[in-house]
Amino acid sequence: MLEVDGLVTAYGKIEALKGVSLGVERGGITCLLGPNGAGKTTLMMTIAGILRPRRGSIRFDGADLVGRTPAQIVAQGVALVPENRLVFPQMSVRENLLAGAYQRSDSGEIAADAERLYERFPRLRERREQLAGTLSGGEQQMLAVARALMSRPRLLLMDEPSLGLAPIVVDEIFRIIGELNRDGTTLFLVEQNAHKALQVAHRFYLMEQGRVTFSGTPGQLAEDEVIQRAYLGTRRAAV
Repeated sequence: MLEVDGLVTAYGKIEALKGVSLGVERGGITCLLGPNGAGKTTLMMTIAGILRPRRGSIRFDGADLVGRTPAQIVAQGVALVPENRLVFPQMSVRENLLAGAYQRSDSGEIAADAERLYERFPRLRERREQLAGTLSGGEQQMLAVARALMSRPRLLLMDEPSLGLAPIVVDEIFRIIGELNRDGTTLFLVEQNAHKALQVAHRFYLMEQGRVTFSGTPGQLAEDEVIQRAYLGTRRAAV
């Protein structure tokens, strides 16, 4: 569904992505692991059109995304839930949801989609006239997901969905991720909580220093000794 090939994205003279290639299969959950500074967020922002690569290609259902604006990429069916959620704090929950549908003109369907999302996220219904900036971290993450879903994406990009959340909220977020996938949404996650990701993802990539260094299934990930030390905590890391 998504094919990234030889992607190079730079900040000035510093290349954050150094020839990244990977794929996201339709109907699955693909997870990208990696330490801070590996280039994971840069990759997500490049796919979403926020950053423009120097070289390489990004194809979604066969269509080239490089050079398209973020709005055009959303219209193609790709939506991003950004790191740290980035809800509009001075807008209400309801207004944030409507912002997610800003390119749509089917007002009746927009209202129906919002209602379905209120059913999926009951706390958002309770707080729909509350300013988004006053929500808890978990509620803001739910709102960020719901806002992205209002564009009716076929591919949902999620950058660190569990970052800074309490364990009980992380469990709920990953339950929602599983439900979205079962309902037909393809997901591409950046995540540092490898244990939680192992419970839902169908394929993994590991990125280090701007390059993909591992590609495999959950079983292969769990069996890799280096990844066990670094991400699963099953062995004492070498000093």
